[in-house]
Amino acid sequence: MKSRKKRLREVYVWELPVRIYHWVNALCIAILCVTGFIIADPPAIMSASEAYFSYWFGVVRFIHFVTAFVFFFNFVFRLYWGFVGNRYARWNNFIPLKKSQWKEVLEVIKVDILMIKNKPVDSIGHNALASLIYFGTFWAFLLQSITGFGLYAKMSQSFFPQLFAWTIPLMGGDLMARQIHHFLMWFFILFAIVHIYLVFYHDYIERNGIASSIIGGWKFIDERLVKEYEDEQRTKYKIVLKKEKEKLLKKEIEIKEKSRQALR
Repeated sequence: MKSRKKRLREVYVWELPVRIYHWVNALCIAILCVTGFIIADPPAIMSASEAYFSYWFGVVRFIHFVTAFVFFFNFVFRLYWGFVGNRYARWNNFIPLKKSQWKEVLEVIKVDILMIKNKPVDSIGHNALASLIYFGTFWAFLLQSITGFGLYAKMSQSFFPQLFAWTIPLMGGDLMARQIHHFLMWFFILFAIVHIYLVFYHDYIERNGIASSIIGGWKFIDERLVKEYEDEQRTKYKIVLKKEKEKLLKKEIEIKEKSRQALR
């Protein structure tokens, strides 16, 4: 497949579990934000209907709490998948431990934020800056879950929320925990707006199918970049294979040496 400027190759980047996590997470955040707004500042609605039909606020709270459980365990699943998923889902792709990753972070900042360079940074999965931001967002997910379940523990006798009851005194009480919880809600709203904008921006600029990739899993990557990645993987495989052969050879020598000593 060809574009006007470069040859592209179709690459399977986002596995099905990652895509399911993404959409479940997006739906949960939308529901939690709407219901959270209502819980934080409930409108005064008066009606002459039966008392049963006036229990709408209880329904809102129920939806919020059920969605919170789905959000949390979906997040826990994503933590697990960071250890067993493909290269683009693993944690070493999100935590910039290498010098090359930090270099890429600076390059992306120059292109996307400072706009002092006009050449997009090529990457198969997330670029280094996006990975770093997502890693920070995972911590925000965790803090949001802790504050939410900690506050819920005050009014619930269920086992699971009580596991987080100790976090509220640690934060200085209910008021501070609610403020953190509310602030993080606005952070997620802002993150969603910027995230959606950048997805379509990069999809238009780079022409790599980034928007549709979170549905089908496939991206269209510069063939040169894919070849570089494949060469890198072959080199790593050869190094691992060489080390394994050296270990086996070392064991064989040790076994022979022990056999000679036993014969003496």
